[in-house]
Amino acid sequence: MKLSRRSILLGVGSLPFAVASLRTGALAQTAPTAQNAEVPPILFVHGNGEYDAVWMTTLWRMESNGVARDRMMAVNFTDPLARSDDKVEQAGRSSTEDQRRELAAAIAELKRRTGAPRVALVGSSRGGYAIRNVIKNGGAGDVSHAVLCGTPNHGVFATEDQPNNEFNGGGTFLRGLNEGESEVTPGTAFLTLRSDGMDKYAQADGRFIGKPGTPTGVTVEGPELTGATNLVLVALDHREVAFHPRAFREIYKFIAGREPASIAIVPEQSVSLSGLVTGTPGGVSTNRPVAGATVDVFRVDPDTGERKGGAVHSAKTGADGRWGPAQVEPSWFLEFVLTSPDAPTTHIYRTPFPRSSDVVHLRAARPLGPADKDAGAVVIMSRPRGYFGLPRDVVLLDGKEPADVKPGVPTDSAATLRLPAAEAGRNVVAQFGEERIVARAWPASENRIAIAELTY
Repeated sequence: MKLSRRSILLGVGSLPFAVASLRTGALAQTAPTAQNAEVPPILFVHGNGEYDAVWMTTLWRMESNGVARDRMMAVNFTDPLARSDDKVEQAGRSSTEDQRRELAAAIAELKRRTGAPRVALVGSSRGGYAIRNVIKNGGAGDVSHAVLCGTPNHGVFATEDQPNNEFNGGGTFLRGLNEGESEVTPGTAFLTLRSDGMDKYAQADGRFIGKPGTPTGVTVEGPELTGATNLVLVALDHREVAFHPRAFREIYKFIAGREPASIAIVPEQSVSLSGLVTGTPGGVSTNRPVAGATVDVFRVDPDTGERKGGAVHSAKTGADGRWGPAQVEPSWFLEFVLTSPDAPTTHIYRTPFPRSSDVVHLRAARPLGPADKDAGAVVIMSRPRGYFGLPRDVVLLDGKEPADVKPGVPTDSAATLRLPAAEAGRNVVAQFGEERIVARAWPASENRIAIAELTY
């Protein structure tokens, strides 16, 4: 690491108040009315294997600070997983050039939509690679700000083997991005956000990438860039440095030039939800639309997970894979039932949506596998915007800390509970911090899986 980098260590002394405020506030509240004309349009870029929906809470916080919904976009890369070798085609996976091209098109669309000469880009993890690639290769004039959250700018590993792996800090792609005395492109303001040691992709030991005891050649400072403003967010994990309310504050400050008026999400009086249905063909997560899927939305009891009446919305996807819009109340706990071709019927349980969203992305659960053969029911607790950290977090699935969540550096974003057949049909509580979801354990014999999907 070059000594010229400027790092600022930021504590989390005010964090308990911010988290406690996430789901409070009278419904009569309204978002600030001041126009944020000086804030450029913002394009959010997800990471490896992810989708636009991970930015949902960030979009809500931006809206709660007066940033107009139509001045923001979240890109949805067609094939979000990286290739093993960036130069070799791989089914269902994308190259760095694929992502650069799709991001450039999204920038052009947001500029066209808003009439703005430049946009701000905010990326999580691999999304930062696409941002840097666009800017370095002719796009600097289109981008005013670049915020890179947990992006492994010097690699997940830095070795002489796998020279065409884009995550290799010693490989062709990253050496090209990092060449020169300054590692950022002039004319665009750069901010990096990183953890102080809780990021599993910025570790000196290779155990977090399946090579225990092997030095990776990178350190916790790996996401920093010479020439950027580099901030450290204490105790946050690889995803949280993008999606946590603490990260939102720094993202907003950097782009808007002032403190946000509210870190809490301001609820709307009525909520409209819609999104995209995708799948995992061949076990590979994609963002390609699935046609012929059905989506049924139910209001459920927050204490039992049982349905309160019939479906409040039902839809069947066409060629574009879109479902919705569903009109719900901002206090309702919901169950989404996704019936998709060649996939288990997936029951997704969610806490209330305080604001409208058109990125309620529904991806069918993976098929039941050998590990599930003796299970009467399978319940998954999923956290798309962060990992489970033990003992850092309160993580309980059916009243116990999940056995498949490893302690120490947070590495797991999902935990699985398998119940015997005699217990199929009962309710299961999933709790992370203050967020609590009650799901029903649907019978695996009917090819069903339940997912308690955390919002925060």
